[in-house]
Amino acid sequence: MNTVLKILGILILIALGTGFYYRTFEDVLLGDRIIGIAVLASAFVLMPIFLYVRWKGKKLKDYTLTKENMDKMKDRGID
Repeated sequence: MNTVLKILGILILIALGTGFYYRTFEDVLLGDRIIGIAVLASAFVLMPIFLYVRWKGKKLKDYTLTKENMDKMKDRGID
């Protein structure tokens, strides 16, 4: 899954570079479309895959402020 994430990130960066190239030297409309598709792909494809990979195997309860976690922080002296 990490290799898919890296490949997808590299492809999106290449698409952004290509879009800015086309926007600067060739057709502005085509460059804007390529940039827009790359941004949408990074927001709706790359971001969820990244979040899934980073949160896999972790408990959300460990990262929320519950009464138990607040008591643990008070016992450790963290305020």
